[in-house]
Amino acid sequence: MPNSVDPTFIKRLEPVELEGVPLLIDTVENWAKIKEFQARPDDLLLCTYPKAGTTWIQEIVDMVQQRGDVQKCARAPVYQRSPYLEMFPPKPLRSGLEEAEGMPSPRTLKTHFPVQLLPSSFWEKKCKIIYVARNIKDNAVSFFHFHRMNLVLPEPGHWDDFLKNFVAGKVAYGCWFDHVRGWWEAKKNHPILYLFYEDIKEDPAREIQKVAQFLDIKLSEPVLKQIVHLTTFESMKENPMTNYSTMPSSILDQRVSPFLRKGTVGDWKEHFTVAQSEWLDDIYAQKLRRADLSFRTQI
Repeated sequence: MPNSVDPTFIKRLEPVELEGVPLLIDTVENWAKIKEFQARPDDLLLCTYPKAGTTWIQEIVDMVQQRGDVQKCARAPVYQRSPYLEMFPPKPLRSGLEEAEGMPSPRTLKTHFPVQLLPSSFWEKKCKIIYVARNIKDNAVSFFHFHRMNLVLPEPGHWDDFLKNFVAGKVAYGCWFDHVRGWWEAKKNHPILYLFYEDIKEDPAREIQKVAQFLDIKLSEPVLKQIVHLTTFESMKENPMTNYSTMPSSILDQRVSPFLRKGTVGDWKEHFTVAQSEWLDDIYAQKLRRADLSFRTQI
């Protein structure tokens, strides 16, 4: 990964709406290419709302596919092993589309798109999709700190202001409620494994086994234990192939906040006031009252 990105090309930009969803301007400018992306039948797509366990599920999936082989999983940083489809970083970095199109099959790809913006070829080819959802309170806190250190996202401002914008869907990728509910509904008609961050944290072996079964891969008990160990937060935080230390600091400034920050359930209690928590509880109850979808904010 080149570290020679010209910092003058790095700018914090406000999201631009596309079909009612705020997205990074580079994504919107390249929408025609993204929309026409040609999925292959054996593609595996990993999808999350941002900061909901994306890197975690990327590493888990690669570990499962490689049957726990550490050397194979160290072949490249995680963002090259499963390219971020709609990411268009400054040159000389390659776009996610370029990375994906140059990969041999079978490919594992990553997106943060809400269900309605996914390129149609993924549906037409009936590609397998793994979606990970995280409770809204921890997700908001993690996205706040990510805005602080990601120099292509807008300044988050004060926590209270960011939280209001987050809940209103005025951040990149839009409304958390629409995102998690849209993918939940989509699994009724498509091959989607829908996982919860809190479940993986509570019992990683059980959830990793679900991933393996979804991918028609059999894991021996020793290999499963190895994968559980190698995908702990502590292991991934020290692993240069997963901790984004290979990404230029002109894009991700880990001196401000580490890319892999805490990886816990319940850290929201260190940020939310009682009033903020109760306010969001009321909105949550209203927004998801008709969905057979529930989240845990502690385990």
